[in-house]
Amino acid sequence: MRRRVKISRIPKSGFIMKYARPSSESKICPPAELAQRLASLPHPLVFTNGCFDILHRGHVTYLGQARALGAAMIVALNTDASVKRQGKGDERPINPLEDRAAVMAALGCVDLVTWFDEDTPLARILESRPDILVKGGDWPIERIVGHAEVLAWGGSVHSIPFEVDRSTTALLGKIKAL
Repeated sequence: MRRRVKISRIPKSGFIMKYARPSSESKICPPAELAQRLASLPHPLVFTNGCFDILHRGHVTYLGQARALGAAMIVALNTDASVKRQGKGDERPINPLEDRAAVMAALGCVDLVTWFDEDTPLARILESRPDILVKGGDWPIERIVGHAEVLAWGGSVHSIPFEVDRSTTALLGKIKAL
């Protein structure tokens, strides 16, 4: 697919090219558009959520494993206010929602990115009705928000064990120590 590039003439300074936004940003979906956008995704649909503040190898390994469980995956991000209420520290999130959504959308294993301002993603889970609900291995299945609802409509819930032991909090500690 060819993309159109606009060229603008700037007096005395030559030509400046204007580049199109990355196509991956089309995966970013405001909550108000979620129902419409979900209709085009294949099933089984995987749902996961989190802050994903500073993406690291542990995140991408987990996300790839989660996506392999279904035909499409939606990732719901905590808004900045929601992250602050999680008790991760006054400086978190490091990256604002807009940036975290763009980075998440750039991953090939992610089909749709949305967000939630509440303390939990339950509203997005109920709206999306995933076939598969996934969290990382630090979450016992019975503590995963939405597990009862997903199981009740015949879906499955997974807590994927960590294969790559990384943490954003540990990474930030390492950076601060430099």
